Amino acid sequence: MSTITNAIAVPSPGAPLEQTTITRRDLRPNDVLIDIAYAGICHSDIHQAREDWGTAIFPMVPGHEIAGTVAAVGSEVTKYQVGDRVGVGCMVDSCGECEYCQAGTEQFCVKGNVQTYNGVGFDGENTYGGYSRQVVVKDSFVCGIPEGIGLDVAAPLLCAGITTYSPLRQWGAGSGKKVAVVGLGGLGHMAVKLAAAMGAEVTVLSQSLKKQEDGLKLGAKDYYATSDESTFETLAGRFDLILNTVSAELPVDSYLSLLRVGGAMVNVGAPGTPLSYSAFSLIGGNKSLAGSMIGGIAETQEMLDFCAEHGIGAEIETISADQVNEAYERVTGSDVRYRFVIDTATIGA
Repeated sequence: MSTITNAIAVPSPGAPLEQTTITRRDLRPNDVLIDIAYAGICHSDIHQAREDWGTAIFPMVPGHEIAGTVAAVGSEVTKYQVGDRVGVGCMVDSCGECEYCQAGTEQFCVKGNVQTYNGVGFDGENTYGGYSRQVVVKDSFVCGIPEGIGLDVAAPLLCAGITTYSPLRQWGAGSGKKVAVVGLGGLGHMAVKLAAAMGAEVTVLSQSLKKQEDGLKLGAKDYYATSDESTFETLAGRFDLILNTVSAELPVDSYLSLLRVGGAMVNVGAPGTPLSYSAFSLIGGNKSLAGSMIGGIAETQEMLDFCAEHGIGAEIETISADQVNEAYERVTGSDVRYRFVIDTATIGA
């Protein structure tokens, strides 16, 4: 039977979030019903709630950083059982048949992956996210959260963690590599932790030095202010990889000058305006400018296992349901270190 659960929804574009109830679908044979314990607040939640990225579906229940425990499973589910610690990230379905799904990169599904919220499933039903007490998800899009990671600090790993882990792995962050992380926010702080755990020498590039102490504690060796023009002279030709985590306009040519020959600058931040650069900034050093989008389900599980092995979780501030609107304002004002996480037990309480 279907499940009625408490949730936090955005009724219309840019409106304040409010508590409500929603109906989750009947449990299908390959479904998992999850009691959500914590839901992280991603900046993309705010963009979509405010229709910054185009027309959205309302009412909207945001949230794609979900951690909790299994409450029930469908008749064909064998991977999970009641009580298991699990997580759900940015996707809840894909076609499963195209070359990208077959390769474990469901995020690039030819038919389009089904987003955890603000999406439409293959059944034609709208999806609602993790700002709720319960969620029903296809078992193949559920990840196990290993013991040793608290569910609260694990929730942001399902987006911020995999978004940074995937490019670090793909572009070879590791022992002997010098990695620069642009920005020390929700994504950037995870990038620093992960790259350091992979064995890379990590440098944070931020507008100012106000978070320098944090950056060094998180695992960075160096921390430079990009507002200081001498930074780009000092660091010229130093890095094998630059991971840009900020959603702001940057002088791309200046950052490309920091790469070694053959180095790569990878964007995971998504600014609202186009970035421009000179082709000569790439040609002159055989450099690459690239992008990366989350990761597949298998890689997300790999990331969670890596985090458990290395004792990595997000740096969080836990809030209650009635603090979500305030949290949105604080995120847009860069007033969080480094991820808000909703205690979902307070929804409807």
